[in-house]
Amino acid sequence: MKSQGTAATLLRIFPYAKSALPRVVLGIVAALASQIFALTIPGYLSGLVNGLKTSPSVAALIPAVAIVLALGIAEAFMVLLRRWLVLTPGTHVEAGLRRTLYAKLQDLPVGFHDKWPSGQLLSRVTGDLSLIRRWLSFGLVLMVSNVITIVIGLIILVNYHWILGAIFIVTSIPIWLKGFKFEKEYHRVARQSQDQAGDLATSVEESVHGIRVLKAFGRGDFFAEKFKVDAANLKSTELKKAGLIANIWIYLILVPEFAVGLSMLVGIFLVSDNQLTIGGLVAFFATARVLAWPTESIGFFLSMTLDAKSAVQRFFEVIDTDVEITDPENPKTIKKPKGRLVFKNVHFRYSDAPESQPDLLNGVDLEIEPGESVALIGVTGCGKTSLTALATRLYEVTAGSIELDGVDIRDLTREELRSHIAMAFEDATLFSSSVKDNVLLGRPNSTKKDLTQALEIAQAHFAYDLPDGLDTKIGEEGLSLSGGQRQRLALARAVAAKPAVLVLDDPLSALDVDTEAMVEDALRTVLKSTTALIVAHRPSTVMLADRVALLEDGRITAVGKHSELLATNEHYRHVISSLDSEVNKK
Repeated sequence: MKSQGTAATLLRIFPYAKSALPRVVLGIVAALASQIFALTIPGYLSGLVNGLKTSPSVAALIPAVAIVLALGIAEAFMVLLRRWLVLTPGTHVEAGLRRTLYAKLQDLPVGFHDKWPSGQLLSRVTGDLSLIRRWLSFGLVLMVSNVITIVIGLIILVNYHWILGAIFIVTSIPIWLKGFKFEKEYHRVARQSQDQAGDLATSVEESVHGIRVLKAFGRGDFFAEKFKVDAANLKSTELKKAGLIANIWIYLILVPEFAVGLSMLVGIFLVSDNQLTIGGLVAFFATARVLAWPTESIGFFLSMTLDAKSAVQRFFEVIDTDVEITDPENPKTIKKPKGRLVFKNVHFRYSDAPESQPDLLNGVDLEIEPGESVALIGVTGCGKTSLTALATRLYEVTAGSIELDGVDIRDLTREELRSHIAMAFEDATLFSSSVKDNVLLGRPNSTKKDLTQALEIAQAHFAYDLPDGLDTKIGEEGLSLSGGQRQRLALARAVAAKPAVLVLDDPLSALDVDTEAMVEDALRTVLKSTTALIVAHRPSTVMLADRVALLEDGRITAVGKHSELLATNEHYRHVISSLDSEVNKK
């Protein structure tokens, strides 16, 4: 991504914050009004001091005190109004940004998620967007109002006496010079800190998800040490940030205090020379004290702004990512899908594969007729799973085409395509929801009969014995269940979707022999009316299919019945024997 200036980067977020802008602007006005009320008070103090000097009396004091009190109340009211104006719209903007980012993550293809660590995405959805909300509701409002306040205050100081005003203006120059240098240094460190926080979130997520493996291999201490190193790196970066902030605060505090001290010396001389009244000098220093907070806050708000800049950049790194797999402009529809699935000269390679490496799938041709089941077999790594993922456009073909009922799947919307084709993966992923919701994920409006039938086919009767039956909420990724139980629920989910085409990527690998046999018997009833493409890693799974397709060197080299290929194809016999060996090892 091309580097942009701070203002240009932050302006990119405002189209997403249009609804909040009116109240943010009003918040700036309210904040500025509160500061102006505060700046008005010293003017009355000047008249009060000068008036008491010439004719001291309580009667003269009361009106001035009442005016100062009224101004103080008005200032407090404006502060309250500013908070009321900006807090609610800021949270709405954050929620909108979060929805936008989540929708983008859902829209991006699987290839994107293969490359991005989940912790980096998580930190963007949570921490970065919260930071943008705080800056929009607090940092932007007060930074703009405080800068304007400083300008107005300097004009007022010059109006009291040009020499005293000049002292403040000249002494503020080092602050601005330091601010420009601070921006360059702090932005780099702030971005590094946010990236490291994302890496740390990834480490935590991986450790939590893989806790059983870590405990089983006794490697908890190793990962704890790795986490300690990552946390130490983040701490070091945060300390650099703190050091940079502390460094600029030295300028923001000492320079104005030096200006006040120098102004006091010069002011006393001006009073003694009758060039300035005592009331004017009192008002000058009262105004200077009002300007103390806006001046000192510049460093804090500048650092918050630079943090927000990094957060906005990280947000748009995802938003600006091209969605390579999109819906067509003029989509076609299949009203009554039959389930004829055809692969025509399909080529596929992963985007990060070396150019010298041939395509993983190098011209696959395969026709599966409606209601037919075809088992896909081949040696490990030959591209079986990749081929099945192409059918639902989880990945896009590099060349060639895939047709469903004579329609190129790229001419269908992804939603419609995936309503016609359902998948059950070997690595069954479940969600933190009820058993019922997990099974009916692909067709939420299914009837109770459909749900019962899907569980029956998948031999998932155990679900009824869970504490709350089908309403039992299963843990994250279903880790509270056994591997076989997760696979059976995932298979039930695919069956419950009632697709025209069912793609099974070895969904029975975790089942025992008896349960597998029962599932296979039940599946045969489903496969009679549904087109099926089955990735087979077991000889018993091959037996489910009407025909077998052999994937070799990126192509389908043989298609036929199991018995025919076993008798005529040497490579097929080799693959089958390797499947037998794997089963025996298990």
